[in-house]
Amino acid sequence: MASVKYWVWLASLEQLRPGEKAAVIRAYGDPEAAFFAPRGDISRVEGLREIAAEALEKRDLREANRILAACEEQNLRVICQQDTLYPRRLKQIYAPPPVLYARGRLRDLDEEPAIAIVGTRGATPYGLGLARELAAGIVRSGGTVLSGLGMGIDGEAAKSALENSGYCVGVLGTSHQEAVGWLSRQVADFGLLLSEYAPGTVSQRYFFRERNRITAGLSVGAVVVEAPEKSGALLFAEEALELGKEVFAVPGAVNAVNSVGTNRLIKDGATPVTCAWDVMGEFVGLYPGRIHRVDVKAAPKPLPERKAEQQPAPPQKAVDSEQRQDYIDWKEQLSRLNEDQLRIISAIEKDATHIDDIVETTGLGTAKVLAQLTVLEIKGYIRREAGRRVALKITKK
Repeated sequence: MASVKYWVWLASLEQLRPGEKAAVIRAYGDPEAAFFAPRGDISRVEGLREIAAEALEKRDLREANRILAACEEQNLRVICQQDTLYPRRLKQIYAPPPVLYARGRLRDLDEEPAIAIVGTRGATPYGLGLARELAAGIVRSGGTVLSGLGMGIDGEAAKSALENSGYCVGVLGTSHQEAVGWLSRQVADFGLLLSEYAPGTVSQRYFFRERNRITAGLSVGAVVVEAPEKSGALLFAEEALELGKEVFAVPGAVNAVNSVGTNRLIKDGATPVTCAWDVMGEFVGLYPGRIHRVDVKAAPKPLPERKAEQQPAPPQKAVDSEQRQDYIDWKEQLSRLNEDQLRIISAIEKDATHIDDIVETTGLGTAKVLAQLTVLEIKGYIRREAGRRVALKITKK
């Protein structure tokens, strides 16, 4: 078996396109054989551009050694194609990545009834609610949710999978270093976070399109929840169809902008979806004993009821109290926030507050609230709590 460092060496060569890396592996069997090939031999590999052959001929392992050291420092597992845990499903796609960098709970993904849930970033409440409900139903019935972890449909599906104690696999379009958001951390803690990009890789816009082939390749099926006429979710569905995956779509109103793409997919042959079992029921035969039908609605968890005799009037927000000495330093810190962040802070009750209630109170929309909550968490103004709730972190003098 080839040493892992040679797989990392091939994967790290930025001059090579994914198809060229695959061509080298086909020609030599593994990267180590290519590394020690006679001078001039590599240039004869079919489909290899001159710039790619020159990069290979340098046979420089310094970057590979740097990456391996960074992986150890960042607690990343390196899974190369010769590894038994490298998914066989991925080996069947066009240009499978030579290496995957993983953090989290690693399972045999070939044994998982993995369903990708995708959709627009600019999702409506209808779409977000369905994404949550579908993800909850999929994991509760024995499935796994795959997500690109973007804002909107993808992110809501991932969060719902985790909230329902399910297994979620997030596929990044960046290196792990750049996945700094709260959701990525949660997926790494309770599911699995994958990337084909090594630590230190500078992100490019086309990485997110390349990510589609991995997410689709790992799946047995893909559900498109909401997609406008021109949407990355439709590109994902196209990728999944080319790989022979089952494609499902949530129908929407004929005059709804976000349903143009999904309705068209249904007209073109995608299976319409109204509940999670519409998806999971298709795979019962492939996973006997693993998949079972459940009746689930992923409704937001209600706030605990307050007793009237204890709190006859609405509770005063912590940030509204100017009399208490404890909050003087906190009030000074609030002066550093923008208007949207202040509205979010003001919507957080003395007790932990559900994110859906913050969205409703502020009227800012789910995407903006989630983005600003991440900023506020990083700055130390709030903390995340179980059940999609957040609480203020008050600094006393």
